[in-house]
Amino acid sequence: MTVVQYALLGSAMFAVGLYGVITRKNAVLILASVEVMLAAVNVNFVAFAVFLPDPRHAGQIFALFIIAIAAAEVGIGIAIILMIFRNRRSANVDELDMMRH
Repeated sequence: MTVVQYALLGSAMFAVGLYGVITRKNAVLILASVEVMLAAVNVNFVAFAVFLPDPRHAGQIFALFIIAIAAAEVGIGIAIILMIFRNRRSANVDELDMMRH
């Protein structure tokens, strides 16, 4: 496989994640779509690191940072969504127009 095929895979994954963020109304599904977008970025980083050798391995290091940030984002995001669900009985983002209700 060439780097172009990996770049196309990453682009398609990013597009699917972006579509999910734009069209979904459930906060959990939006969070999952953001994770798909981060995975697409990781695919591109690792593919370019393999095909364009770098002695510092910057692509793999950035991918590890993104994995760590994604894990923290999921933990905080799920906690926020659970608190909203407890207070509102819904995880629909259209109903979150006011901070206090």
